[in-house]
Amino acid sequence: MPAAHIKAGLAQLEEGLKRELTAREVEWAELRTYGTNRRLVVFAQLAPAQREREELIIGPPRKVAFDEQGKPTPTLLGFARAKNIPLKELEVVQTPKGEYVGTSKKIKGSPTHQILEEILPILITSLSFPKMMRWGNNRLRFSRPIHHILCLYGGRLIKFQVSGVASAKFTCGHKIQAPQKFSPKDWDEYRRQLRQQAVVVDPGERRKMIEKQMTTRLSSLEAEVYPDEELLEKWVYDVEYPYVFLGKFPEKYLKLPLDVLSTAMKEGQSLFAVVKKRKQLPYFLGLADTRSDRRGLIKAGNERVLQARLEDALFFWNQDLKTSLEERKRDLSRIIFQETLGTYEDKAKRLASIISYLAKKLELTQEKKDLVLAAELAKVDLLTEMVREFPSLQGKIGGLYARQEGYPWPVWKAIYEHYLPQSWEDPLPSTLNGCLLSLTDKIDSIVGVIGLGVDISGSKDPFGLRREAQGVCKIILDRKLNFSLRRLVKKVIKTYENRLTLAPEVLEEKCLDFFRNRLEYIFSRQGYRYDLIKAALGPGVDNVYYSWRRVAALDNLKETTRFIQLTLLAKRVKNILGDIPEYRLNPDIFLAKEEKELYSSFLIIKENISPLLRKGDFLRAYRMVLSLQSPINNFFDRVLVMVEDKRIRRNRLALLQQLKALFEDLADFSQIVIEGEKR
Repeated sequence: MPAAHIKAGLAQLEEGLKRELTAREVEWAELRTYGTNRRLVVFAQLAPAQREREELIIGPPRKVAFDEQGKPTPTLLGFARAKNIPLKELEVVQTPKGEYVGTSKKIKGSPTHQILEEILPILITSLSFPKMMRWGNNRLRFSRPIHHILCLYGGRLIKFQVSGVASAKFTCGHKIQAPQKFSPKDWDEYRRQLRQQAVVVDPGERRKMIEKQMTTRLSSLEAEVYPDEELLEKWVYDVEYPYVFLGKFPEKYLKLPLDVLSTAMKEGQSLFAVVKKRKQLPYFLGLADTRSDRRGLIKAGNERVLQARLEDALFFWNQDLKTSLEERKRDLSRIIFQETLGTYEDKAKRLASIISYLAKKLELTQEKKDLVLAAELAKVDLLTEMVREFPSLQGKIGGLYARQEGYPWPVWKAIYEHYLPQSWEDPLPSTLNGCLLSLTDKIDSIVGVIGLGVDISGSKDPFGLRREAQGVCKIILDRKLNFSLRRLVKKVIKTYENRLTLAPEVLEEKCLDFFRNRLEYIFSRQGYRYDLIKAALGPGVDNVYYSWRRVAALDNLKETTRFIQLTLLAKRVKNILGDIPEYRLNPDIFLAKEEKELYSSFLIIKENISPLLRKGDFLRAYRMVLSLQSPINNFFDRVLVMVEDKRIRRNRLALLQQLKALFEDLADFSQIVIEGEKR
């Protein structure tokens, strides 16, 4: 099984078994999963039986169960006889339907081996994998054909079948090294016998073996592997018994950049590049599923195959460099970006226009020329032989070719990094230019695809737009970029001219809602409370960086008494106003001292808060608005809002409307959950 399938299967096995055992009230002290490329394993220490439970047995209603003298009726006697319950154990019980006669009875739990026989076949057949297959006449879809099922509990065989394969007391060792069958009595013997037959079932142990062997093989070279956690994870699950070998290739291939060498090694043969002080050495590390390679056949075979791949890569490198990026640029019109959205030439023009707009908004006058040039050349490497052979190198190859041609560092580095980040774990581009080019590329795709009316909901995201939006937000937050997302989206919509299906106003709102959802996810992963996230995003997501500053400020104040009290007051103001129409405020007709003082305090706070909001200093703004707490309390305590005089009533409501507008500029306080508050 591929590494991704094993991890998915083990996670589902653990989660599913815990869920089923919990549902059936079977307790466990320990439950762990292990796996190799040929087996999925669960070890659990389980209680011998389900927990004993009490069950309420309900009989007839009280008025039917007893006659006027309080004696049991034939109905009650029949119930007791049918259920084999002595009359003295029956009692009156209160139910939602009224008083009935019944009793509590202790139910002994089923033995665990019986429970396992029921749930295991269902659990195994419920597993899903990235790609599924059928074999023979089986209807079951699974990662790979199932050959054996070993299932023991307390040394006892748990009998069941899955797709014609019956559970048994035996299993086999390594398919090549030691395929003999054996019948373990318990978990310790299972692991010990597997180890003797060339199977290390624990992925953690295999990883330690691999890392130790890597260090040993490279010690004489004083070198290290080129780090690649994804490849190391694949190695761990690709074998049952890891054997790491050191291979060599001709030094002429060191002319190729490390990115090309490491990719050629990884994608073709799952090999690790070997480096010393970040420079490639003419060596590689490979992995075999065996105890040893005494004759060196595995090493020699890998060296032969790798040399052929590197020869191709060197040819592509030399051929590609014969044509400059500028010359290739015109051929972008031959590659379709998306049937309706146009070619990559169209996309390159949009990127140049969008990044020029961004540079202006961020006052990057000196960087603008390099940014536009990088945007124009960013997609040119799609026309190269190297990217056709190694698609994962797109972006990187463009940057490397730009470096070879002598383009300045800010240009080639931006091209090189502009696909980052491609996942939550990926690093961001290391340069500001790279970040802006990545942001531009991603938002162009987001607006274009959403603009075609593509539905992105639930698990549906065929273009990976959630990942792209996540990348945009992470870049903005990391670089503290201060600009209007709404205006940027409008700019992108204009660059598409008449290619989009949705009306500009509709598309604009859909894009902002899409980013709002991504920000909720990001802030949640950062550990912020969900209600605070909702409150911070209430004023909108036009400025992504300011949205984060809002939620951080709310988080800073969330436990303080004054903030909690102010939140309750803000909610009270909103609840009083409801959906009433907006009224005009006239300070000249204020009557009460408290409403005059509240209005005076409001004006001072509003004047002082406005520059703080423009700067995104929400913590100081929130602290400042806390001073409104006392005048608001005095107003509510001593002033009747809903007086009979319509003019006075509307004026006081207008004052509350102005307060509400001020609060809403800060956050949607109605979203904040206060402990003990009635909802």
